[in-house]
Amino acid sequence: MPVDIRAETDRSTEIEKAFLENHDLVYRAAFRITGNASDAEDVLQTLFLRLVRRELLPDFKCGWPAYLRRAAVNIAVDVIRSRTRHVSLGESELMVQEKRPDPHREHSAAELREEFRKALGHLNPNAAEIFILHYLEGYKLREIAAQVNSTKSTVAVTLFRTRSRLRKSMRKFLGGS
Repeated sequence: MPVDIRAETDRSTEIEKAFLENHDLVYRAAFRITGNASDAEDVLQTLFLRLVRRELLPDFKCGWPAYLRRAAVNIAVDVIRSRTRHVSLGESELMVQEKRPDPHREHSAAELREEFRKALGHLNPNAAEIFILHYLEGYKLREIAAQVNSTKSTVAVTLFRTRSRLRKSMRKFLGGS
């Protein structure tokens, strides 16, 4: 099948422009979830490599920023999930048991952030994205609904359920019931 050089150049130019205009947004979204500069850079690279490798660009209604933020959140959540999956039986299991928090001990801010990121990683990617958009990015429910192609009431219910799940996860970490 012949390759249309002009179409390929236009596509590459569009991806390059999207990168130049949105790489900070993607990095910040990824960093807020992973808490790690290296992981955030990996998310940024992974996202744009996936776009370059696609035959066709995604057909999105919400524009590059919303699409890229959503994709970054999903990839970052996958990064968090992969961290927790690498624990295997044997010696690693013993190390995990030793790291379990003592309810009588104060937790450092870093420990709390890491536990919160793990809890985010266990959420449905859509719920994690909505939570991040609202509480970390400062978007209003109406704006989030437009970005995730949902309704304002669905976003509100998702936020309520997500807060409840996160509270429950953090309560377990902090030694509550």
